[in-house]
Amino acid sequence: MSRLKAAVVGATGMAGQQFVQALSNHPNFEVVIMVTSRTLETYKEALLESNGSSRWTQSTPVPEDMLEVPVVSSKEFRPDSVDVIFTAIESDLAKELEPWFAQTTPTFSTASAFRYFDDTPLLITGVNDDHAELIRKQQRERGWKGFVLPVPNCTVTGLAITLKPLHEHFGIQNVLMVSMQSLSGAGRSPGTRSLDILDNIIPYIPNEEGKVRKELLKILGEYSSESVIPAEINVNCICTRANVLDGHTESVFVGLKKQASLSEIKEAINSYNPFDDYNSLHSAPERMIHIFDDPFRPQPRLDRELGGGMTTSMGRLEEEPVLGGLKYVLVSHNTKMGAGKGAVLLAESMLARGLLHK
Repeated sequence: MSRLKAAVVGATGMAGQQFVQALSNHPNFEVVIMVTSRTLETYKEALLESNGSSRWTQSTPVPEDMLEVPVVSSKEFRPDSVDVIFTAIESDLAKELEPWFAQTTPTFSTASAFRYFDDTPLLITGVNDDHAELIRKQQRERGWKGFVLPVPNCTVTGLAITLKPLHEHFGIQNVLMVSMQSLSGAGRSPGTRSLDILDNIIPYIPNEEGKVRKELLKILGEYSSESVIPAEINVNCICTRANVLDGHTESVFVGLKKQASLSEIKEAINSYNPFDDYNSLHSAPERMIHIFDDPFRPQPRLDRELGGGMTTSMGRLEEEPVLGGLKYVLVSHNTKMGAGKGAVLLAESMLARGLLHK
């Protein structure tokens, strides 16, 4: 099977670089063009700052197969020249560009611009795949041949993944969560000031808590008659920024509708492996969730790369008598499963389901 031609928009930013890594030597997608703020010869050239330093921020080198990919500005880019588009741009720019892309081409986005529209599913592969059919409504009502599929806020991703088997088996009444979010979640520009975060935890991230509440209920909601009915769960959270490079840590307290023992809860989580339903998606981990028995795990530095950054780690699972459920700690890689690589996995699943074509 020939590979689909792909474009990466915003390829020099941190999220764009995660797309570049995830799409390197990909069996389904071939990056044939990058889109940045200006037209240049190659991606290698686009990564160079005026002072000669590199904009590449990842811990591994730029993939060899990406160095010579041509780069154009958004004004010169032709969306209909490719089969699929991956965007890693700010929300305001996404509102302008993504509807243009979607007129002809399926578009997978890390921006929040389309997350809250009624005709747009908010998908995490393996969690709410049945919501994907909503794109047909989006295409019909907007007159698009393509579509826009955003991935959720990176803080929501690990939370929704860990709650899915609990919601499915026992029902959920209440969720309380405190996050300790990594610096990469704020991006590089403007990012977080180094003197603010050194030796510190910043106890507030603007707009984050509202996104968590709204997006979680949409993801765990029920798809019916071309709409998503939000889940009826009471959700509250505090989102903080911690002095960690990658990987969001979250302390979670869950009230269940149906009482269950800790052994029953662990069995439900361990039996949850939705990737068995697919024929080996390239970016999918062996396990969606890994439970640690060691009470000192998970830790972001030790566990964020589990499953290539695509497995969500859980630990400290204990019964929670106040809410009538359980409490736990999770670690999720915010720029991999929670952003670029998660969007690539979503594109792989849409291709496997026959929903990815122009």
